[in-house]
Amino acid sequence: MRLWTLHPQHLDAQGLVALWREALLAQKVLLGQTRGYRNHPQLTRFRELHDPVAGIAAYLAGVHSEALRRNYHFDASKIVAPCWSGQIEATIGQLAYE
Repeated sequence: MRLWTLHPQHLDAQGLVALWREALLAQKVLLGQTRGYRNHPQLTRFRELHDPVAGIAAYLAGVHSEALRRNYHFDASKIVAPCWSGQIEATIGQLAYE
């Protein structure tokens, strides 16, 4: 699972599609809808938020915005929660992991 800290504008087409799919998987994990990836380290920063599902929704919304800018057709209805308006801290550990 790769949930990059860098802005999605820096990804090529394949990277953006992969990011969308992996962030949707992360959303399922945070919703308890899958048994795999529950302990993946990329989810730690979302689990530390007051509302992890809203945090991943905000992340997905950013990826979706970039897809729209490129005229891609990602299905925004797959984002299940209202977006959170806060910021997710980019820690040295997270950047080192990436």
